[in-house]
Amino acid sequence: MGKKLFKRLCVLLLAIVLIIVSFLLYLTLSDYKPKEVTELTTLNAAENILEQGTPFSITTFNIGYAGLDSRQDFFMDGGKRSRSSSKEQTEANLAAISTFMSNAHSSFYLLQEVDARSSRSYRIDQADYLSKASADYSSTFAYNYKVPWVPVPVFSPMGSVQSGLLTLASFKSTSSQRYDLPGKESWPRQQLDLDRAFVESRFPVSNGKELILINLHLSAFDKGGEIRKQQLDYLSAHLEKENDQGNYIIVGGDWNHALPGTDPARFVTTQGWPEWLQKFPEDFKPNGFNWIIDESIPTVRTLDIPYTEGVNFKAVIDGFFISSNVAMTSIKGTDLNFEFSDHNPVTAEFVLQ
Repeated sequence: MGKKLFKRLCVLLLAIVLIIVSFLLYLTLSDYKPKEVTELTTLNAAENILEQGTPFSITTFNIGYAGLDSRQDFFMDGGKRSRSSSKEQTEANLAAISTFMSNAHSSFYLLQEVDARSSRSYRIDQADYLSKASADYSSTFAYNYKVPWVPVPVFSPMGSVQSGLLTLASFKSTSSQRYDLPGKESWPRQQLDLDRAFVESRFPVSNGKELILINLHLSAFDKGGEIRKQQLDYLSAHLEKENDQGNYIIVGGDWNHALPGTDPARFVTTQGWPEWLQKFPEDFKPNGFNWIIDESIPTVRTLDIPYTEGVNFKAVIDGFFISSNVAMTSIKGTDLNFEFSDHNPVTAEFVLQ
C-alpha cells in the first residue's frame, strides 16, 4: 500500500512538472518579439493639415483597460485582483471614458493600456470601440503587451492579454512607427510582461516642417527603475536626433515617474511612498526640451486598495515633454476622482512657432 501511494505521488509530481515545463516552453515559443522599428497602419486618415501659429490640443490618458476603476485594486501593486467586477462594469467604465473624450474636444488623444480582446477586459475590443466613437479621427494602434496566458493572480488570472497604445488624431498623418524600448526582465518573467514601446506619428505642417508626436508608456515595476533608465536613455538619444532636424516634437503619456517639479506630498494620504514609484532622473536632459505638467492634479493613485479620498497615495506621472519651437498656451489635469481608471487625464494646448 505504501509503495502504491508513493508511485501515485511520483506520477502526480511528474505530471505537475511536465505541465509547468510545457507552459513555460509554450510561453517562450509564442513570445511576442517585435522589431526595433515597426511600421504601423493608420485607419480612417483625417485630411486636415496643422497650421503654424494655430492652437491645437492634446489629451494624454492611461485608461487602465477600463478595468481599474475606483472600486478595484491590482495584484502587482499589492492588491488581489486584475480586473473590474464584471463585463458590465468594464463597459460602463469604457463608455464614461469615451464620453469624457467627446466632451474634451481635443485635437489628439494619446491613450495607454487600451485592450484589444483581452481576458481581463472581458474580450471587449477597446481600441476598436474608441476608434469608432471618434469617427472623425484617424487611429493608430500598437501592441505593447501580447501574451497568450498570464496565470496570475491565482484566483482571477489576467489570462490572455492583447493591449497597447492608441493615438487618435484629427489631422493628417504621413506615417506612424512603433519603437521597441530597450530593457527587459529576465526569463521567464519577461514572457509574461509588457514589451514597452512608444508610438511616433508624423504630421505635416503648413510651413513644410513636421510635428513628431510620441505616445509613451514606460515601465513601472522594474526594481530600482533600472529598466526605466535604459528606456529614457534611448528616448533621449532619439529626441536629440529628431530635434537636430528642426521639426516640432511633443512627447505625451505615462512616464511612470514622479515628474520634475511635482511633489506628491501636496496630496493628502495616509500611505507612504510606494516602492515602484521613482523620482524622475536628473540626468535626463535632451537639449532644447521643456516639461509641460499640471502639478496641482494627481494623475495616478496606488492600487493596493480601492480608492478612498485622502487615503491612497497620489502622484503626477502623466504629462508632456516638448521641443523649444513648440509653445504651450494652457495645461490642465482633469480630476475624475479615479472613478473609471487609476489615472486622471491631462490636456494641454500648444502652438507651433
